[in-house]
Amino acid sequence: MNDRPVQLILNDDMQRSRLSVFFRLLLAIPHLIWLALWGILAGMAVIVNWFATLIAGRSPDGLHEFLAAYIRYAIHVTAYLLLAAEPFPDFLGKPGYPVDVTIAPSQPQNRWKVGFRIVLALPAALIGGALVSGSARSYGVNYGYGLAAAAAFLGWFAALAQARLPRGLRDLIAYGLSYSAQLDAYLFLLTDVYPDSNPLTALTELPARTDTIDLEVGGELERSRVTVFFRLLLAIPHLIWVSLWGIAAFVALIVNWFATLIAGASPPALHDFLAAYVRYRTHVLAYLFLIAEPFPQFTGRPASYPIEPRIAEAREQSRWTVLFRAFLALPAILLEGAYGSLLLVVALLGWFAGLATGRMPLGLRNAGALALRYSAQTDGYALLLTDAYPYSGPVRPPAGVPASLAATEPLAEPTV
Repeated sequence: MNDRPVQLILNDDMQRSRLSVFFRLLLAIPHLIWLALWGILAGMAVIVNWFATLIAGRSPDGLHEFLAAYIRYAIHVTAYLLLAAEPFPDFLGKPGYPVDVTIAPSQPQNRWKVGFRIVLALPAALIGGALVSGSARSYGVNYGYGLAAAAAFLGWFAALAQARLPRGLRDLIAYGLSYSAQLDAYLFLLTDVYPDSNPLTALTELPARTDTIDLEVGGELERSRVTVFFRLLLAIPHLIWVSLWGIAAFVALIVNWFATLIAGASPPALHDFLAAYVRYRTHVLAYLFLIAEPFPQFTGRPASYPIEPRIAEAREQSRWTVLFRAFLALPAILLEGAYGSLLLVVALLGWFAGLATGRMPLGLRNAGALALRYSAQTDGYALLLTDAYPYSGPVRPPAGVPASLAATEPLAEPTV
């Protein structure tokens, strides 16, 4: 549990009614209307709160409580709409919903940060757009479809089939909601603590998993300003080589599909070749998107890079899942595309942060690592290295991962 002023509380059992899931959008219409009306009042309250906080150095208690209730209600409605929670919410934003948010009482704030809040919030708004569709609702800003929306789309089909929402999808939606609540509270001047994109601190409990394809995250957060500035140019040789290797990997995939379908397991030579390709591709993406600093090798050798996919040896696979692998992988590929949007935002903001401070913010690094973990698992599943379906949500760091991975940066420093 971290001590940030805005925290998401999750008490959902993941059970879903197929009937309410099927009609969820229609059922949410009264709340969406009321949210829009309340948002008009909240928008006016934010303007008053800006002047009051600029003068007094803190948000007045009455305005603070009104806007905090609005944010709670918005999170309840969004959680219901995106299938992260099952009960029909009340219309007052009362605490106690299965996906709830706590907001600390009004505290003194830096007047300079208050004066330039809209400008300061722009980087966080970019991340909010990648994670959730339409945060900062009362400002009329719509960021398009993000990770949470993509997870809800896939979760709709899963919940209809299983009468429950897979935990990975639920936690991914909750991660987006956690950041959305932080962003709204920052924009509404309820706190001057900058939103933190670290997925490892977004939720109070994360599962500890041992997957056949996992990601070890190491290395320092410090970055060379010179290599950051020229990162795209420096990555060009790797981008050319990974493209050429990708052509060979595609041919190997076709051979591997027939071989695995016949033998029930990927031949060791093909498995090792494709695993090296997945490792190398992950190394290149980690370097390109500033998740890691060292220049990668061109071989995809195991344990050669700070951001390292751990890929298990070839194992027996169900021939039915092998036969239909191209179709089964489509939902994972769709979600991987949404993760790609997050990765682009991480790289953009990380580029400016690296030039300005000579380091990559921890929250950005860990958000990017989460995207790379899912990408590696999706690649491995599509290439028949495993029949374990990619896990979409954040997980607890495995034993042996540097403590810095799970740490939070000082609250006095801006984190995105």
